[in-house]
Amino acid sequence: MKSRYCAGRFAWDFESSSADDSTQFLLGVGRQIGQKSILLPTFDTRSLFVDQYRDSLSQWFLFPQPEPGAMPRLYSKESLYDLCVAEGVPTPETLFPDSIEQAVSEGQGFPFPLIVKAIDPDRLMRRTGRRMAVVHRQSELRDAYSELDEPGVKNLALQEFIPGDTRDTWMLNAYFDQAGECRFAITGHKLRQLPIDGGVTTLGVCAPCPAMIDSISRIVAATGYQGIVDADFCYDKRDEQWKLLDVNPRIGATFRLFVDQQGFDVVRALYLDLTGQSLPTVAPVWGRRWLVEDKDFGALRAHTRAGSLTLGAWLGSLRDVSELAHLAVDDLRPSAVFVATLAGKFMRRLLGRLPSPSRQDR
Repeated sequence: MKSRYCAGRFAWDFESSSADDSTQFLLGVGRQIGQKSILLPTFDTRSLFVDQYRDSLSQWFLFPQPEPGAMPRLYSKESLYDLCVAEGVPTPETLFPDSIEQAVSEGQGFPFPLIVKAIDPDRLMRRTGRRMAVVHRQSELRDAYSELDEPGVKNLALQEFIPGDTRDTWMLNAYFDQAGECRFAITGHKLRQLPIDGGVTTLGVCAPCPAMIDSISRIVAATGYQGIVDADFCYDKRDEQWKLLDVNPRIGATFRLFVDQQGFDVVRALYLDLTGQSLPTVAPVWGRRWLVEDKDFGALRAHTRAGSLTLGAWLGSLRDVSELAHLAVDDLRPSAVFVATLAGKFMRRLLGRLPSPSRQDR
């Protein structure tokens, strides 16, 4: 909000407010702006909310309006898995047990390690602060399932573990226009992440993968979805296939990794399409790197402790970074706030580690 490009803000607590109150708030924002504006949700729950209340919100806002039910089908890991199977899209083998007893029984047919993950990740994250667990034996499966399970709610799945490292974790950003045509698609993969054994991208690179674009196009066509897609894949060396893990029917946190030679990204694609302007032909920059400064420092510390990265190798990986997540030379105020926040966290940690003065010292 400190950006010099930010003309104003409207604050609202969606988590504590009813859907009707949130709708009325947004309609009030639209009236204050006085003309139709782009509405761009950045969370899964907000995207589902906008989709559900599209009839009211479209009075004042422009946003993609996919076929009814398309967004929930992509959001749910269970319906997404069914879509992949029906459309012949490679995806890890997954089970959706109804109980811990069924999970333990059916899990015996899967080789370990196994992944216990959420059908609705946001629900699990809000309740436990976790999205998944990797288990290596039968006893761990029972413990992890019990820990993550929510009584009365079917929200856990068992998924086969795809062997590999961070570089086998691939990503895609795409935009599908109001006719369902793919107008933007760039692929890439992670170089580092935090936590290092499965987390958010801290350093990513653009790299070509037509198979991923074909897979996501088939899924989108089957659902009638329109808008931005942020998808995660893994490359399985065993059968040399890129397997679809997740589809986020919204803008993703790594969207500025996927920028073409003209500075074109999924947000600009959406804006041009919704405002009736022509979209340029996408010209990817293969090898483009994008870095999240603070999180990559965390990845460096974690890798150093694990013995998997040296300081010299880390410094070498920074030479070809095209864009940083926080620092922008044309808009320094957000960067200043970011640095001040990091400095404050560092000082609090440092002071917390200092020994308390004894009574004699006092």
